[in-house]
Amino acid sequence: MQRNILFIMCDQLRADYLSCYGHPYLKTPYIDQLAARGTLFTRAYAQSTICGPSRMSAYTGRYVRSHGSTWNGVPLRIGEPTLGDHLRELGMRAALVGKTHMAADWEGMLRLGVSPRSLPGVLAVQCGFEPYERDDGLHPGTAIRLDSEYATYLRRHGFDAANPWEQWANSTEDEDGRVLSGWFLSHADRPARIPEEHSETAYFVRRAIDFIREAESDGQPWCLHLSLIKPHWPYLAPAPYHKMFGLEHVLPAARSDLERRTAHPLHAAFMEERVAHAFAREDVRNRVIPAYMGLIKQIDDRIGDLLRFLQERSLFENTMVVFTSDHGDYLGDHWLGEKQLFHEVSVRVPLIIYDPSPEADGVRGQANDALVELIDLAPTFLDYLGGDAKPHVLEGRTLVPLLHGEAAAPWRSVAVSEYDYAFDRVRQRLGTPALASTLYMVTDGRWKYIRADGFRPMLFDHRTDPQELRDIGANADYAKVCDQFDSELFAWFRRMRPRITISEQAITSGDRIALLYDRDIDDGVLIGYWDEAELEREIEKKNQILC
Repeated sequence: MQRNILFIMCDQLRADYLSCYGHPYLKTPYIDQLAARGTLFTRAYAQSTICGPSRMSAYTGRYVRSHGSTWNGVPLRIGEPTLGDHLRELGMRAALVGKTHMAADWEGMLRLGVSPRSLPGVLAVQCGFEPYERDDGLHPGTAIRLDSEYATYLRRHGFDAANPWEQWANSTEDEDGRVLSGWFLSHADRPARIPEEHSETAYFVRRAIDFIREAESDGQPWCLHLSLIKPHWPYLAPAPYHKMFGLEHVLPAARSDLERRTAHPLHAAFMEERVAHAFAREDVRNRVIPAYMGLIKQIDDRIGDLLRFLQERSLFENTMVVFTSDHGDYLGDHWLGEKQLFHEVSVRVPLIIYDPSPEADGVRGQANDALVELIDLAPTFLDYLGGDAKPHVLEGRTLVPLLHGEAAAPWRSVAVSEYDYAFDRVRQRLGTPALASTLYMVTDGRWKYIRADGFRPMLFDHRTDPQELRDIGANADYAKVCDQFDSELFAWFRRMRPRITISEQAITSGDRIALLYDRDIDDGVLIGYWDEAELEREIEKKNQILC
């Protein structure tokens, strides 16, 4: 039977803002339904806490240190294998609906003479996916592609403007009909000008259904990456989602005065960002968080449409469905906005996987607390499809054994995430060299260690401090713990896979014979031989072995 993959990723969705992950007020029954069909991973970690690098890790199956796209807008170098490349080798159609946040390596393409209009060029520009409809979702001012299909769609439905995304999808109105920008947090309690059915989430889910219907009629196995733009800012929900939640649904911020007074220099520097000052205010949180919740509720409803479509087409019989996010959102926790550091609200992501295989029946609806990473998705997809594992390229691990309830020991002992703050104002504020501005997080589930070159480490103990309010990295009593995780990080550095052009099997396939005779003589290379007689004896040995 043909096997397919539906790979859904939201942007800036916190794991704890889904009811299946424990939110007390935000009910997400359709995502919960998917969790009941599959496996919910409670300790899934992004490989970076900003969109581009996190996604490049998910799409390449490689850590940020390996693929090199360390921040938004840093190109993914030409030739870096991606999920689409691996899947096409298996005869699959790998397509994208939504965003990737991938920046193309135009300089590398020019150097190698790769035309962006050629098929290899298109795939290189689109992160290896067929761009069924790519839209990275942020089009401020006049920065909207003239050929944006969503913009064309909006104009066709009467929402005309120089930039309909800005003027309709991400703007609102006051009581007198005056247009107000959705960029301003003060307007987050108002509805978007666009009717819900024409909003980004509804539109791109319909486009996903269009693709699946088309792919099914073609009869080719497919992988669709549906990459939703929300609940990423601007925090502006369409009616009726803008008013589904109120002050009574806003959870208290996870932060303390002690945390602010004793903050690590990096943490303190991020607290000085404008967005952090905004979310330090309760009135801002009370205005924005209900909108954030409304955007998630809308996502859940539209996921419901998609799941019903799969059910009607009997596609649950042969389609793996993955639901995740690229990172979370601080929303004022730890005196921060946005997502740059490594508290759980930012680096831990939801991950739900439905595997249609009968082998998964015994663990459906269960939660799994293994340490998993977004780089595990690519090897999981290849395993599910029966492809080669490619351990020389993919640094993640297949999750199929966990999906089937099998022991996958020894499993990883730590999860790792990275953040390059060279592009942030905090680097300038701290005077850190641009080439020495990388943060590394290592967690084993209990301890979370963060290395910041030039500064003391950060350390949290989830057993005694599950909300991560007490950074004990400066406490000498925990120096041995920090040393232990420094060693874990050094071991992780040594496990990188830079040799991606040749597999381990290709290297080791001749190991047995190599110990029996000198294989260099097959190529006429004679190293260390004294005379012809010695060579003749080696040739005779070879002939005896191969006879």
